[in-house]
Amino acid sequence: MVTDENLRDAFAGESQANHKYLAFARRAQQEGLPQVARLFRAVAEAEAVHALAHLKVMKGVRSTAENLREAVDGESFEYKDMYPRYVSTALDEGHKIAMLSFHDAMAAEQVHYGLYVEALSCVKAGEDLPERRVYVCSRCGNIVVDESPQRCPICNAAQEKFREIQ
Repeated sequence: MVTDENLRDAFAGESQANHKYLAFARRAQQEGLPQVARLFRAVAEAEAVHALAHLKVMKGVRSTAENLREAVDGESFEYKDMYPRYVSTALDEGHKIAMLSFHDAMAAEQVHYGLYVEALSCVKAGEDLPERRVYVCSRCGNIVVDESPQRCPICNAAQEKFREIQ
């Protein structure tokens, strides 16, 4: 059905706009334009509202176990198939910066995969994950639990690049 394809496309576009506008907001803030930054953040939030509405219409959110299974499959595809191809192509084309970006994302996706597998196992057993502190590297997207490392094991970013997630 064309409408189903349109919903998927609209969800993808709104999701991309959300993140792009958040990046634009950070730049405006760095350039000393806090009100422009606020506008970008407001529109980014509105785009997220649109994306979530489309996802709801698509019945894209199911039980937590089903959502975790989808997340496991997605992360597996990214680190086993998608990013290795992207790394290879970037190397072939001599695009070193893209290759490094893809490589770091691939390594982080493998970590995400493992965390989702653990969560799915807990949920299947009728339990939640144990309570732990969770940190994300703002440079490569690596996730660590309990405490942030002195250096990111993926991208070597300093400890201050890790942000605790509440």
